[in-house]
Amino acid sequence: MAQMILPTIHMNGSSARALLEGYCNAISAIHDALEALARTAPNGRDYYPQGHDACITADREHDARTCALVGVLNELQALAEHVADRQK
Repeated sequence: MAQMILPTIHMNGSSARALLEGYCNAISAIHDALEALARTAPNGRDYYPQGHDACITADREHDARTCALVGVLNELQALAEHVADRQK
């Protein structure tokens, strides 16, 4: 992951509590999205009429969608950890 710009907690900005709550809500939503996405995994019976490679391609595309969500999840977790560390 590339270097992320992290928020600075200060008197004139958002409170650490508000930031952390927002990140945690987003993290929860992505967990829900990952569960929903897992239920949409390609079923070979839906692809075999297109040939053997169709299911392999569908699996790869599904994995890419999952990886994209996991990437966002990881970034949000890093942001939440950063803010949580500033609350101590």
